[in-house]
Amino acid sequence: STDGGRNLSLDSIPMGLPMSDPTAWATAMNNLGMAPMGMTGQPLLPDFDPALGMMTGIPPINPMMPGLGIVPPPIPPDMPAVKEIIHCKSCTLFPPNPHLPPPATRERPPGCKTVFVGGLPENGTEQIIMEVFEQCGEVIAIRKSKKNFCHIRFAEEFMVDKALYLSGYRIRLGSSTDKKDTGRLHVDFAQARDDLYEWECKQRMLAREERHRRRMAEERFRPPSPPPVVHYSDHECSVVAEKLKDDTKFSEAIQTLLTWIERGEVNRRTANNFYSMIQSANSHIRRLVNEKAAHEKEMEEAKEKFKLALSGILVQFEQIVAVYHSASKQKAWDHFTKAQRKNISVWCKQAEEIRNIHNDELMGIRREEEMEMSDEEIEDPSEMKETEESALVSQVEALKEENDSLRWQLDAYRNEVELLKQEQGKATRDEDTTKEQQMKLLQQALQGMQKHLLKVQEEYKKREAELEKVKEDKLKIETLLENLKEQESSTSRVCACSQEKECPVEKTLSNSPVKSEREVLLVGIISTFLHVHPFGASIEYICSYLQRLDSKICTAEVEVLMTRLQNTFRQELSGVGASLEKRWKFCGFDGLKMT
Repeated sequence: STDGGRNLSLDSIPMGLPMSDPTAWATAMNNLGMAPMGMTGQPLLPDFDPALGMMTGIPPINPMMPGLGIVPPPIPPDMPAVKEIIHCKSCTLFPPNPHLPPPATRERPPGCKTVFVGGLPENGTEQIIMEVFEQCGEVIAIRKSKKNFCHIRFAEEFMVDKALYLSGYRIRLGSSTDKKDTGRLHVDFAQARDDLYEWECKQRMLAREERHRRRMAEERFRPPSPPPVVHYSDHECSVVAEKLKDDTKFSEAIQTLLTWIERGEVNRRTANNFYSMIQSANSHIRRLVNEKAAHEKEMEEAKEKFKLALSGILVQFEQIVAVYHSASKQKAWDHFTKAQRKNISVWCKQAEEIRNIHNDELMGIRREEEMEMSDEEIEDPSEMKETEESALVSQVEALKEENDSLRWQLDAYRNEVELLKQEQGKATRDEDTTKEQQMKLLQQALQGMQKHLLKVQEEYKKREAELEKVKEDKLKIETLLENLKEQESSTSRVCACSQEKECPVEKTLSNSPVKSEREVLLVGIISTFLHVHPFGASIEYICSYLQRLDSKICTAEVEVLMTRLQNTFRQELSGVGASLEKRWKFCGFDGLKMT
């Protein structure tokens, strides 16, 4: 059956298709990325690898492409696919012109497995559509419309790309050339709710997998949890009490004791045991204090050793510097070469820099010791004498005042230097800014003049063009006037001859419907206009033509003039119903016979 619940496979159905050219069929199937099959269902190319892509030179299929399915990569624009004729059992597919651009497609929806196929033959059936598109992969459902298009849903996403390859092919049913048996296929992506739902399910599954992977990675890098604390018992209590007396196991035991107390293991029965353990923890404080004092003593001894070694190094640096200075005196300096003098001066500078650095370090250590001594003296005021304290305080205050005065003088000198620098910089900046401003003003003035010149030139060109147009219009009007005068003279001659034959001139002049020369000109222009339009023209069309010559002409004036001249102009009705229209025709030749 051809209902929407198809479940077909290329492996289960051998394809026995008539082929006039087996190589063309193999090439076309290779372009579709499928193994070409023969008439008996055997593969034409035994070494065909579908992972090589649709053509040679295209990279293999990458499973990590958008859409979560195995989608083959797009064909590069510089390498067009060679499309061949495809022969099926009931129809034939002819490739499009290779020089034409590829058919346009809409943006690919996420997880697209459904395609829109348009341009189908009118006589095309669902079996023929299945025969053509099942070569691209397993077809799940076909929804065919009465208007020569259908929607096809495939099992996998990469099959959609194979179906898109057939876009632009011309299809012919059998060998018929009837228009109803031919069509041009247009294959495009279609947006289906089932595809979107499956894609969202896959996205959620991938998100869950990603969260699980991150959680596992976090657990892998998380530090191990501490070992569980044992429950309280008399035996465990005695073990912890022994560990509290051992320095190496004290930290573990004190953590266990803290956990037991927080759990609420202390009661009237176990209070004595806990008190003895707390007492052991308190005795450990004395051990820690003694240990700290021993470490401090070791640190003081190390500081003394370091200070003595540093002072010895400084003495040796002073001796080396003294050697350099004595060598640089004139008695010895004159006997050295130029290169030797240069080396000695460089070595002397380096030694002085290193000596100064070490000297500063030693002075810093001594200052720290003096500060520590002063802190100890402040902490123990009972050991100090009042006279010594007052003397030291007075000395410190005097030194502070001298230091502050020197600092203020130094700040004043610095401020004066900065002010001088700022004044000099301001003067130079002011000169530069004034020059820059003048240059900018001049540039702006030049730009304005250039713009003004360009505007004047454009206006001059426009005026010249307008003058030329006016001259041309004037020439046209003069030629029209000459033509009208000639026509007027000819018509006046004809009228004079007819009037001489039939009636006297005075009667015709007195009974003439034309009252001025302007009306005569209008009659001549209208006559020539309507002579060119044998089927007549509306009064608005005639007035629009006359208003080009003279804008003061109104429609009412023209219509009154034409109604007066019934032998020259005749009004007729044309059309039916809503399209009824009044048209004026020139009947001067018939009126001449009648008059």
